[in-house]
Amino acid sequence: MHLLPSSLFGRLVLVLLTGLLLAQVLSIFILFKDQHRQKFKRQEKQLILRMTETVKILDSLPHQKREALLVVLNTLRLRVFLNSNIECLEGKVYSPVFAAIVMNLHHHLGNDRPLCLVESNPAPTRRLIDRFKTRLHPPFFAKIQLRDGYWVNFEHFHPQEAITTPWRLVITLTVLLIMVLIFSLWAVRWLTRPLAILANAAEHLGRDIHHPPLSEKGPTEVRRAAHAFNLMQTRLTRYVKDRARILTAISHDLKTPITRLRLRVEQLEEQKRRDSFLRDLDEMESMTAATLNFMRGLETIEPLQPLDIRALLESLQADYEDMGLPVIIDDEYTPQPLSVHPQSLKRCLVNLIDNGHKYGQRVTISLKKQADHLYIIVADEGLGIPEAALETVFEPFYRLEKSRNRSTGGTGLGLSIARNIARAHGGDIILRNRAGGGLEAIISLPVVLM
Repeated sequence: MHLLPSSLFGRLVLVLLTGLLLAQVLSIFILFKDQHRQKFKRQEKQLILRMTETVKILDSLPHQKREALLVVLNTLRLRVFLNSNIECLEGKVYSPVFAAIVMNLHHHLGNDRPLCLVESNPAPTRRLIDRFKTRLHPPFFAKIQLRDGYWVNFEHFHPQEAITTPWRLVITLTVLLIMVLIFSLWAVRWLTRPLAILANAAEHLGRDIHHPPLSEKGPTEVRRAAHAFNLMQTRLTRYVKDRARILTAISHDLKTPITRLRLRVEQLEEQKRRDSFLRDLDEMESMTAATLNFMRGLETIEPLQPLDIRALLESLQADYEDMGLPVIIDDEYTPQPLSVHPQSLKRCLVNLIDNGHKYGQRVTISLKKQADHLYIIVADEGLGIPEAALETVFEPFYRLEKSRNRSTGGTGLGLSIARNIARAHGGDIILRNRAGGGLEAIISLPVVLM
């Protein structure tokens, strides 16, 4: 889903934040409900006691003196008066809330005391928070008969100011939520940090197989993952070394029989056959030397150093101009020094410039920076290569049949070596035919500053 964060850290934070918010909202709701339930139970108990005490006081007074006492008996939630139009229906069935009030009144006044309750129209609820508050009973009118046969009337209501929002509780819970959230963010960052370290180690392994191993510390799962990663790196390193060692040994051992064959061929009297054999032996010797150089390049462990890329290009430009081969640096952009393997990167550039001169006469180099990558573009003015072969030419010993064949002196390892070097730096090389003719080799290097 596009709405979810892309990182594991973001998703864990989202889950924790959602859970905490739901827990806090539910806690506030339950606390509000419980607080108001307790509050109104107390109010109901006080209300019943107030009504029974009022009835007992009025019972003790003559009817003529009762009216003067009503002002004293009125309260914020209870109004007392003697005359009303309320009609009591005998045998009325009350709701559970009113039935409990009637039962308590009978308990205090006696079961033989005539009384009745009628629900009044409550005021509309306007505030959202009021909808979550608990009232055990709605406002009502009550009518109770006195000992002398007169009736006393009660009007009970809930004044708006009697119900207040417990802001102190809300603030307390909010502060608690913030503290728990901060601790949760720290905990999630702490738990996901080993994954970030493992991802960085995998990225560095792609650039340098000899990168230092991971530290096998932390929880059991993290130690197991780090141990498995280090074991994988060790096996890959051993495999690459074994492969390089075998191919180097084969290439080296081939030099001796090639030398013996050359001596024997030179003893041939027929000039035409001798020249043909010597050309084949020269080609075999060239391929063997190129393979040795290729494998030595894979085994080279060169430390990373800060390098001024433009200074390197200008140095190569001067070297080629001394040989009468023009190299043009297209613009004045000077990137900041990058952390690279200097000799390896120089070899990569030399291979590409040599190819450009061999097949395109003149070479133009330009530098561009986009996002977190530096692009070195080596362009020639040759015929280019077929689109279908733009990726195939990077395979070792692969050469095109027409424009780039063995008669030009190539062995088919130059582009393979260049791409291996670029990928060892965490970048890559791609080829692209130019619109106006010629070929572009684009080296991408991650910007790693020292």
